[in-house]
Amino acid sequence: MLADKDRIFTNLYGFQSPSLKEAMKRGAWDGTKYLIDQGAGWIINEMKASGLRGRGGAGFPTGLKWSFMPKPDPARPSYLVVNADESEPGTCKDREIMRNDPHLLVEGCLIASFAMGAHACYIYIRGEYIAEREALQRAVEEAYEAKLIGPNNVHGWPFDLYVHHGAGAYICGEETALLESLEGKKGMPRMKPPFPANMGLYGCPTTVNNVESIAVAPTILRRGASWFLGFGQKNNAGTKLFCISGHVNKPCNVEEAMSIPFRELIDKHCGGMRGGWDNLLAVIPGGSSVRCVPADLIIDCPMDFDSLSKLRSGLGTAAVIVMDKSTDIVRAIARISYFYKHESCGQCTPCREGTGWMWRVLNRMAEGRAQKREIDMLLDVSQRIEGHTICALGDAAAWPIQGLITHFRGEIEKRIDQYAANPHMDPVRMAAE
Repeated sequence: MLADKDRIFTNLYGFQSPSLKEAMKRGAWDGTKYLIDQGAGWIINEMKASGLRGRGGAGFPTGLKWSFMPKPDPARPSYLVVNADESEPGTCKDREIMRNDPHLLVEGCLIASFAMGAHACYIYIRGEYIAEREALQRAVEEAYEAKLIGPNNVHGWPFDLYVHHGAGAYICGEETALLESLEGKKGMPRMKPPFPANMGLYGCPTTVNNVESIAVAPTILRRGASWFLGFGQKNNAGTKLFCISGHVNKPCNVEEAMSIPFRELIDKHCGGMRGGWDNLLAVIPGGSSVRCVPADLIIDCPMDFDSLSKLRSGLGTAAVIVMDKSTDIVRAIARISYFYKHESCGQCTPCREGTGWMWRVLNRMAEGRAQKREIDMLLDVSQRIEGHTICALGDAAAWPIQGLITHFRGEIEKRIDQYAANPHMDPVRMAAE
């Protein structure tokens, strides 16, 4: 279990004020000028050595991503864009950072921008986050007033920070769609290459990072890469914010060491599983877009990128959705499927046509109004969508369905048999039986 002295987010629950004065008491903005004086190369090397992998879902090494930025060019300014469009269902970690510890993010933006030669940073915040935007905007204004950021700040690196409020679209969480939206266009993903590091915001070199990835950077640099590397298994270093929801006794957000076993995470922080461990049915370990994992496979699994990847799922945003045996798993995945149908931008044919088709078929299966041969047809269609779209929304729509068919095919077949035996039975009652 992570010791309190090792926590990065010491005001995660908002028991103290998010103000600059209180944030400084907790250690924010401590020796920031010293860190900047070490030079951009030192900062990037420390971030690489720390083993930090992006906290937005993909888990790409953060230091390596920063190093992809080209050398500063007066004709083409560089930008840092912080992805605060936390739209993944089940995920609620970045909002707590912005609401309760925003100065960690503001300081991280300055240091990361300096490391990449950027004099401006944009934080793109989710449309539904009103209190979070206001808290973050207050922190930015406090930092400007204290000359911690701005054109003539005390750190000697001219730097401007802008908070941009989105209009609430899941697709704008994809980095290139976010850049399109930031430029005032419709949020639709761009083809890659060119990658944002070469041609991003306004056609200039840009790095897009998640809120948590940026907010942990100052603490890593202050305490040293080896400290951060001391948590978690190889290639899965550091501490991580987990958002645990669903059928646990006490759903919560908690900062824990990476690679903590699932059972330990639930027992220590959530007061255990509702109805005991024998009542666990399945877990979606990384937000709604990853494959669900049945109880027997997940119960002692380390919660990190590589361990969950071996189970053909993923850590994603570490939004752990726990489902007990009262869950109608087919209907739950059908509901997730509807979400991706609704949020598809419609640019790619497999996603535009396929998400609606999959939802309609799965909805019939949830009621039992299907044939067993359609299960393999649904799996085949999901595989034709996966990997054939510009962005990962096609994958996000396909994976929950693949997880359902892989692990709970019997549940779908049982529903079909029940309906065939009694076609007039109410589908809700059928699921209960």
